[in-house]
Amino acid sequence: MKLIDISPTISPRIAVWPGDVRFTREVCVDTDSGDYMTLSSINSTVHLGAHADAPNHYCPQSPGIGERALERYYGPCQVVRVELPRGERIRPVHLSEAITSSRVLFHTGSFPDPESWNSDFNALSAEMVAMLASQGVQLVGIDTPSIDLQEDKQLESHQAVAAHDMAILEGLILEQVPPGNYTLCALPLKIEAADASPVRAILISQ
Repeated sequence: MKLIDISPTISPRIAVWPGDVRFTREVCVDTDSGDYMTLSSINSTVHLGAHADAPNHYCPQSPGIGERALERYYGPCQVVRVELPRGERIRPVHLSEAITSSRVLFHTGSFPDPESWNSDFNALSAEMVAMLASQGVQLVGIDTPSIDLQEDKQLESHQAVAAHDMAILEGLILEQVPPGNYTLCALPLKIEAADASPVRAILISQ
């Protein structure tokens, strides 16, 4: 069994959505300074690195991430590579292989450096979300900050996910992952009413 880490390192250098809260960590006592233990606190957006969006992020009066069923974020998954110009949405025509799993992670290569923001990343389309839902897909993931384009204020793909009650993972690192089938483990923290949670996303390969 092999564990493949598909999460970026969280540090003050990691890029966040423009205008969102950057990650900081404050050490209040430190063994390196002679204290008997180290204690620290963090301040950050919950949409940090690899993270799971909650329905209340894009729909009013909806569950937070702490209320989501963990089964959505653990189980068989498929990594799919797509090729399309940056800044465009992924549509069914871009698929070069059949969907064979109930969880699908898209490798686009359009957000290559998690510490350097670029706004022309790829995203999903409502058409793609609907097609995946029709095939029994319950979770979609992507190697970009969002399943929607940066300038989309209507959140086309998030709304399509809501219509089909699917789960979302964003900010994954898939560059070194060959396309194929794996077991996904990306459990969100049980944060009451939160609109998202960072995850330590891994793929398990036999």
